[in-house]
Amino acid sequence: MGNDGGSIPDRRDLVKSKKKAEQADKANQTRAVWFFCALSKRPLQEPIVSCALGKLYNKDAIIEHLLDKSAYGDAEKICGHIRSLKDIKVLKLTPRSPPPPSDSSADVAKFVCPLTFKEMNGGQPFVYILTCGCVFSQSGLRTVLGSSPSNGNTAAGESSAAEDEQLEICPQCATKFSRSSNIFMINPPLEEEERMYTAMELRRSLEPVKKSKKRKAGADAVADEAAAKKKKASTEGHLPSPAPGLNPKISAASRSLAQSLAVEEAKRKAGMSDAVKSLYRDKNDAPRKETFMTMGTFTRVSRPFAHHIALRR
Repeated sequence: MGNDGGSIPDRRDLVKSKKKAEQADKANQTRAVWFFCALSKRPLQEPIVSCALGKLYNKDAIIEHLLDKSAYGDAEKICGHIRSLKDIKVLKLTPRSPPPPSDSSADVAKFVCPLTFKEMNGGQPFVYILTCGCVFSQSGLRTVLGSSPSNGNTAAGESSAAEDEQLEICPQCATKFSRSSNIFMINPPLEEEERMYTAMELRRSLEPVKKSKKRKAGADAVADEAAAKKKKASTEGHLPSPAPGLNPKISAASRSLAQSLAVEEAKRKAGMSDAVKSLYRDKNDAPRKETFMTMGTFTRVSRPFAHHIALRR
């Protein structure tokens, strides 16, 4: 080969070596998890929430996912462990002072640790406290507490020791928390995330089982039926109780109404003439003698006028 005016091939041209696997850019991965929502992939905007695995989300994206499970295609893989808003915690983040300009690049952190003022950009591990949601750098919280804080993955054998543990006080809002079970790492490594997932499943297995609505409705029906039977048995074995008395206010009102009607009736009869009064019969008057022709009828002839007609006949 060669001496033909062409190029001389090298070993690199003749022997094809195996291509190296493409590796993702770690800088882009860090930027994606610290500056963008894990579900919607949009820039993080307050209110920002986190789950038991330490992932960061926009709260509106989580609410949209809970209302419509098909809103995001890969939602089941990313946040399938989130069952309701009780499984997330709103974070109390400390904004950077002064805030970054609006035309700055997206790599500029918007939040810092309130203890050490380190930027929350993935360069330093950050943690949040479950009871209050305050966010600190792990080194800053370790300095305040005096030892390395755990990441909320207490094992089953350590649960009794955790109960006897003395509670700590949040250095920012003075809320009490447990060092062994209330501190969660934000965006942890893969191994730490697996341990946090195991601890989350353990906590959920210890939760009391909720009764279904059907079972509750059936129990209520049985209780109502038993109460009805008991009431029926009690009524059969005892005499009926007397009717309750009327309300005193109602009795007084009825008496006043009856008195006013009686006064009105007396005034009306006082203004009547004798001829009109003769048309009406008082209940105290002696019964009239009725014949077959007048039995059950009402005569409007007054007594003096009828006596006058009888004399003329």
